Amino acid sequence: MEKTMKKFNIRAFVALMIAFSALGLPITGIANHVYGFSDLTVTRHAWMSAHNILGLLFIIFSIWHIVLNRRALLNYIRGAAARIPFLSREAALAGAVVTLALFIFVGHAFHAGG
Repeated sequence: MEKTMKKFNIRAFVALMIAFSALGLPITGIANHVYGFSDLTVTRHAWMSAHNILGLLFIIFSIWHIVLNRRALLNYIRGAAARIPFLSREAALAGAVVTLALFIFVGHAFHAGG
């Protein structure tokens, strides 16, 4: 019985890199928030480093994923653009709510810091 080696699936590898790095980002982000007010200890530095490398890996592999799947993505965008001639009320409201929430919650940092 002959075993054949499966060819390395680059698309699966890229998708899994995105998934694994995305799973760690919220955990390290929360730890960064918790340790954010303490002095720069080894623990805080380790959490910051972990968060930074996971974010960098996520961005790199997300871009690679887009490049690998550009034809399918462009076909989807073309089809979606043809089906949606204008911005729906739901999309406009969702965008407005997110923008307002960002303005309020990020804006307080400028008020508190000044």
